[in-house]
Amino acid sequence: MSAPLSPTALLTALRTEGVTVVEHPGWRSNNRDHKGRWGPVHGVMIHHTVTTGTAASVALCFQGHSALPGPLCHGVIAKDGTVHLVGNGRANHAGSGDADVLKAVAAGTAAPAPDRSGTDGNTHFYGFECVNLGDGRDPWPEAQLEAMARASAALCRAHGWSARSVIGHKEWTRAKIDPRGFTMTAFRTRVTARLSTTPEPKPAPRPAPKPTVPAPALQPFPGTAWFRERPSSPVVTAMGTRLVAVGCSAYTEGPGPQWTDADRASYARWQRRLGYTGADADGWPGATSWTALKVPYTA
Repeated sequence: MSAPLSPTALLTALRTEGVTVVEHPGWRSNNRDHKGRWGPVHGVMIHHTVTTGTAASVALCFQGHSALPGPLCHGVIAKDGTVHLVGNGRANHAGSGDADVLKAVAAGTAAPAPDRSGTDGNTHFYGFECVNLGDGRDPWPEAQLEAMARASAALCRAHGWSARSVIGHKEWTRAKIDPRGFTMTAFRTRVTARLSTTPEPKPAPRPAPKPTVPAPALQPFPGTAWFRERPSSPVVTAMGTRLVAVGCSAYTEGPGPQWTDADRASYARWQRRLGYTGADADGWPGATSWTALKVPYTA
């Protein structure tokens, strides 16, 4: 069993591993500890954000959104390889997953494919959100992959873990596909290579940004799975308002915060406007069509 690293120990481990770190104002006390236990920790979980842009991604992961309060991870890893620390303690990133996977990670053995849920991963995993659309086409720059491996290795080294303690979200639950665009087997090979080396001197700290949490101009894509759960959220209202504005309304009243069949019918009109047909115009939002709709950010 491993106790979570303190904020100072986490920062030291990352910088000792050669990671360039930015401390987001307030990250040391930003957590969801009032909702459940944090620790013992057994591993590191890798995610993709389904967003673009460092500032918007960091802001979203720090504060979360109406359906999922922040922090949504412990660190956001940008395309340029910078790790932005946004949380310390329990974070809303892993959710429910397979107890057998957790046992394997804790034992340092190969994890089975997940086939059940019911175990709280937010208690036991550090989480890194890596900026990527997760569509299989958005590239993973070498600087970003290297920083992801170094950050994972830093935690493994600090706790005495092997690379088998590093898993992807999709290896924790069948309900997720992240990270997409590389294999976790290849990624763990990177981490193993890092752990076989002597850590490099830490880079000079970057100055902290101004103590504000800027809201992105446009709403990051919440994910298709989020819409399939038929949420009630201001994000749905903002989406519907945009669909009306672009002439794709199928509403007889509203739009409102509760996802309805009218929202899906309206979104299907938008998809057809973009040239989608068949199953690609089924009314469930996707990352590309969502970006094109330009839904204003909703706190």
